[in-house]
Amino acid sequence: MNVNFVYMTAGNREEARKIGRELVISKLAACINILEGINSIFMWDGKIQDDSEVVMIAKTTENRLPELVEKVKAIHSYDCPCIVALPVSGGNRAFLDWIAEEVD
Repeated sequence: MNVNFVYMTAGNREEARKIGRELVISKLAACINILEGINSIFMWDGKIQDDSEVVMIAKTTENRLPELVEKVKAIHSYDCPCIVALPVSGGNRAFLDWIAEEVD
């Protein structure tokens, strides 16, 4: 069982909550953390952007990752949403087992 944390961004809290709920209901993520109040500076369509965003961190397994990515892309408002998986190399075994039980 390989656990991943998936870092994603959304344009606002409502969209983040919608995505988060859908991922948990679909058993694609065991939990979603929503962090508000971030500022993102990036280039898009040749112009500098300076926007407020909301970060989401999903807890899932490597097995469920492809489906999670496709689900987020299907319901996200962005043309190219940030979805980046980070493997978890260790931690509280009981917590990591809980993640696996919830999604697999």
